Amino acid sequence: MDLIKEMSDSFIILIRVGAVMRVVYCLVKIGANDEEAGAYKKRAWNTVGFYVFAEMIWEIKEMVLVYYG
Repeated sequence: MDLIKEMSDSFIILIRVGAVMRVVYCLVKIGANDEEAGAYKKRAWNTVGFYVFAEMIWEIKEMVLVYYG
């Protein structure tokens, strides 16, 4: 059970770091290329949406484990 918990904790950290790095990358590309700023802005918002969705799923999983555990 400890291995699964460590793996899931590592996975959520990977999601958090990956989302932050993707948003930073999109912001840098927005500043560097004005022609494609709209596309990178949309990609950044999609990344934020993915992060919020991933955190919601994570919290629902934790609530279910506490309730039934």
